[in-house]
Amino acid sequence: MNSPIALNRRLGTNPTPVLKNPKPYKIHKISHIKLPCTMFTNSFRTFCFMNNPFTDKFPYKARNFELSRLRASSNDAQSIAGTSFGDQSEARASSFLEFITSERVKVVAMLALALALCNADRVVMSVAIVPLSLAHGWRQSFAGVVQSSFLWGYMISPIAGGALVDYYGGKVVMAWGVALWSLATFLTPWAAETSVLALLAMRILLGIAEGVALPCMNNMIARWFPQTERARVVGLAMAGFQLGSAIGLTLSPILMSQGGMYGPFVIFGLFGFLWVLVWVSATSSTPEQSPQISMYELRYIQNKVAIPSLSRNEKKTRQVIPPFRRLLSKLPTWSLIVANAMHSWGFFVILSWMPIYFKTIYHVDLREAAWFSAVPWSMMAVVGYFAGFWSDMMIQRSISVTLTRKIMQSIGFIGPGIALIGLTTAKSPVLASAWLTVAVGLKAFSHCGFLVNLQVNILCTL
Repeated sequence: MNSPIALNRRLGTNPTPVLKNPKPYKIHKISHIKLPCTMFTNSFRTFCFMNNPFTDKFPYKARNFELSRLRASSNDAQSIAGTSFGDQSEARASSFLEFITSERVKVVAMLALALALCNADRVVMSVAIVPLSLAHGWRQSFAGVVQSSFLWGYMISPIAGGALVDYYGGKVVMAWGVALWSLATFLTPWAAETSVLALLAMRILLGIAEGVALPCMNNMIARWFPQTERARVVGLAMAGFQLGSAIGLTLSPILMSQGGMYGPFVIFGLFGFLWVLVWVSATSSTPEQSPQISMYELRYIQNKVAIPSLSRNEKKTRQVIPPFRRLLSKLPTWSLIVANAMHSWGFFVILSWMPIYFKTIYHVDLREAAWFSAVPWSMMAVVGYFAGFWSDMMIQRSISVTLTRKIMQSIGFIGPGIALIGLTTAKSPVLASAWLTVAVGLKAFSHCGFLVNLQVNILCTL
């Protein structure tokens, strides 16, 4: 068989130069040159997506250009395209700068603010109950009734609210929840001056409205974030939750000294209404409904997130009432219930009574008691984020999701128990605050346990 050079010489034409080592994209059987092809695609992809300023605006144009150069046989080209785009997605998803500027991070930032308001509105009464009891002559037993009346409503609404979130979506239900609990907070001064029943009614309304916060958070995170980012994002959102406790405890005495004992209720209530306006105008229930999201981020979320967006017809035929009988017959459901009960029991006792504990046991004034109480919740916010980051790293390193959740949950239960035993030996408010900081901080590991590994179709109900 004549070579191209010999044939050109016979015809009297200039010989076509033939490279001894042609570029990989010129060769049809790419499987024979895996190493050169891999080196070429890696270097070319790095050039296109790291040094090209137009890549962020036109990611698919760059991708198509790359694939056109690598086009050989159809099967090999398709396998290269899938591998290249998968590697590209993983590389870009791990970029911290792109992550914090993405649309889904805006969603979790708004969720963190909502949860901060949720806990701030909740702990205001923990500080205000002392001057309120003195002003109205309430006994400590009745002060406990006022504190616990919040939980009467909070005990009911997560189940019903979770079903509503599964049906209507997190954006709508969260907006209504924040609006209602902000209204209850804003009207608490009026209720306290009107009657005891009115005050208890506002506290119950506050609990009912705040009960939808965590189901809404789970719904939005499950629709906007893949599982490899989920624990970290839950840590960020719950950091806002715990910072809300710290903010409420530290600002309440200051606002009381400036605007009276009802000042914090008015200020935090107004901030809640402002948040609702921003939430409704700036966020979307799903990535597909967001007008600001980039095409790359949308495709990344669609490829990674397991929950599909529902059409209007599918929403109409979807069950509003979850299958409770089937859920309660499953052992994992009861494990979630028991874990949540054990976590919430200690969480709400510490949250509600910590300022009174410091004031009663160590005889510090109200402002110092609030500061001592704020430190543990600040630590919980920090530890929660790092626990989520550690949890995601374990899953990305091929450690099973089940084992990861069990490790996080075990730390979240055993660590606080040991620290609370140490609290009994504290002889000063500083040591007591230190032990409580350790206990509450380690409790944040529970957020990477029972809180993030729910069944996707009914996760808010669970």
